[in-house]
Amino acid sequence: MTDHPLVPEALERRAGAQREAALMKALPGLVSAAQQLPAMGSKLAGIDPPSITTREALARIPVTRKGELLERQMASRTTDPFGGFSAIGWRAMARSGARRAYQSPGPIYEPEGAAPDYWRSARALRAAGFVAGDLVHNSFSYHLTPGAWIMEAGAHALGCTVFPGGVGNTELQLQAIIDLRPDAYCGTPSFLRILVEKAAETGTSIASIKKALVSGEAFPPSLRDWLLERGIQGYQAYATADAGLIAYETSARQGLIVDEGILLEIVRPGTDDPVPEGEVGEVVVSVFNPDYPLVRFGTGDLSALLPGPCPTGRTNTRIKGWMGRADQTTKIRGMFVHASQVGEVVKRHPDLLRARLIVEGEMANDRLIVRVEHAGPDNGLAQAVAATVKDITKLRADQVQIVAPGSLPNDGKVIEDARKYD
Repeated sequence: MTDHPLVPEALERRAGAQREAALMKALPGLVSAAQQLPAMGSKLAGIDPPSITTREALARIPVTRKGELLERQMASRTTDPFGGFSAIGWRAMARSGARRAYQSPGPIYEPEGAAPDYWRSARALRAAGFVAGDLVHNSFSYHLTPGAWIMEAGAHALGCTVFPGGVGNTELQLQAIIDLRPDAYCGTPSFLRILVEKAAETGTSIASIKKALVSGEAFPPSLRDWLLERGIQGYQAYATADAGLIAYETSARQGLIVDEGILLEIVRPGTDDPVPEGEVGEVVVSVFNPDYPLVRFGTGDLSALLPGPCPTGRTNTRIKGWMGRADQTTKIRGMFVHASQVGEVVKRHPDLLRARLIVEGEMANDRLIVRVEHAGPDNGLAQAVAATVKDITKLRADQVQIVAPGSLPNDGKVIEDARKYD
């Protein structure tokens, strides 16, 4: 496969140390650009951009999560619907440059700038086998959210033609596939399956589709193999409306490769603290986008770093893929408990490694169990942790269990709802 000016293979295959040096060199500029904006400016007040040249220095910057982004947007709806996070906009914000504005659930509004392949999806499409001249049937939504536009921009960057199928209208979309014979599909994996099954049911052929890039929902190996049996090589991409492409699958089928346009961290849910390699936590990204410069943006998604390079020769970090949501807010005895509160419990007891709140029992009869990893003897630790839990959450722990390091499941959960609801 020949190189592409917008998606140079050299970036994907450079030495890890070279990439890390480039990221660290670019960090001060990203922090400085973010500081010029009202939202990130207040978050980054007092920080000297030239000093942010290591991951350790970056980790001292607080994580910005979607809830905070939504709050800021709601507080400035009439003057700046982007909440002070965007460097582009339109007349009302005394800034220009926004090509489109989108609405995601919340509602949260996101800008699109004029840069080609604005969300950097071309790299994922290329890894899935998309090439110039392909006709791409795009079944992501063109309504309100940027899903379809994310993929369309990348397809155009590669030189592909796009059919804007959007969502729904299965029969019409199937007819278009039969008539136009597209080479590739973008959309959710479940809708691709619906199209394949509908074609089989009606005795028609959509065999022209040989490759697919899917996103927006889980893509289990069983469905991947089901599609392969029907002649379609499906790959998955992990992207968000805020950050664009975060990671993408390759032919190795061993996790997802982190995109070259971001710096990715995995932090313990509810905290700003990076976790050791392999531990499940929240995906946090810093996005090198001058139009929307996000520094340590918490996606709310769970994943984990994988060791070693990709067998395809791509050298960037790999993650396991989407493993659930980091927001584990749970109502216990009428009180909401947040992951950040569990993180605060651990901070107040430096000898603790990890903690997990488990709520058991039946509705209206909650039983709160706290399990904490600790290497030494109790020496009153359980009692002290119980007092801290009550101070932070206003809830009494029925039991505090001290367990050996590594005993808690590596699933990213810090609050587990094990109640019976039936």
